Amino acid sequence: MRAQPAISARLTALARELVKFAMVGGAGIVVNFLVFNLVHLHMDVPVGRANVVSTSVAIGFNYLGFRHFAYRGRDSRGRRREMTLFMLFSLVGLVIETGTVYATTYWFHWDSPVEVNVFKFLGIAVASLFRFWSYRTWVFLALPESEPAGVAQERAAVR
Repeated sequence: MRAQPAISARLTALARELVKFAMVGGAGIVVNFLVFNLVHLHMDVPVGRANVVSTSVAIGFNYLGFRHFAYRGRDSRGRRREMTLFMLFSLVGLVIETGTVYATTYWFHWDSPVEVNVFKFLGIAVASLFRFWSYRTWVFLALPESEPAGVAQERAAVR
């Protein structure tokens, strides 16, 4: 019977984490699309380069949101490690997103503004699944759960 409340608590915590991730990610998507369309459509930068620029801006924006909002309660002692892993996994996401946009634009010639934005959105969605998993698993580490005082005392008495 004790397992059910523990599972429920874990699912609730995961749901909260997912909502916060989506809030930051959603704002990052808005930044990404605004910069992308400004650079690609109004400055006539090729789609691949425009996507790299817009996604890079969104990555910086998202790091601040994740660190100070979505994952603020997570371990922040290893900031250099955290930023290195964040950039590494973000770059993998950038490759996923840019590859999707590049392939649909240059291989399939789906290059109207609407088509490019639709496939950019699909690339962001796939990359976001990867990022959610990698950030929560490797980047923003959970703090160790503290034990109730009685359990810690029992453990010390046994040793």
